[in-house]
Amino acid sequence: TRVLIETSMGEITVELDAANAPNTVANFLGYVDDGFYDGSDGNGQTTFHRVISGFMIQGGGIKADGSQKSTKSPIAIESDNGLSNQRGTIAMARTSDPNSATSQFFINHANNTYLDYENSANPGYTVFGEVVSGMETVDVIAAVTTGSNDVPNDTISIEGVSIVSE
Repeated sequence: TRVLIETSMGEITVELDAANAPNTVANFLGYVDDGFYDGSDGNGQTTFHRVISGFMIQGGGIKADGSQKSTKSPIAIESDNGLSNQRGTIAMARTSDPNSATSQFFINHANNTYLDYENSANPGYTVFGEVVSGMETVDVIAAVTTGSNDVPNDTISIEGVSIVSE
């Protein structure tokens, strides 16, 4: 499944890997179908709210005013799936609890293999797809000026998220 993420700074198309991360892909597509990311659910657009050049760009849960959107229940981690946090891959963000991922995701701006699954004590982060077009948009977003907590000084909104091919 390919998904187009339209941002205020350009477009990113990701190919999701349901074979290796079935629950994570289903969870992400549920948020897409609900209009959660782009605000077509009536509860506000999400943003890329954490940007670290040479590391990753993170979005999908925080609105422009800094408030967090209400999410569905967390999902079980699927990081032991053979996929690696390489530049251009999309992975789920989470808290220190491995089974805490909800709506937030990040796109790796560099090869971040230290985020990969090692063992149950160091489970890493679930990769569930990769950018197939629009890495230049990821690079543009990664280059923005940020302030405290790596928040971009200018809002980078997610304006549309849609399935473009099954």
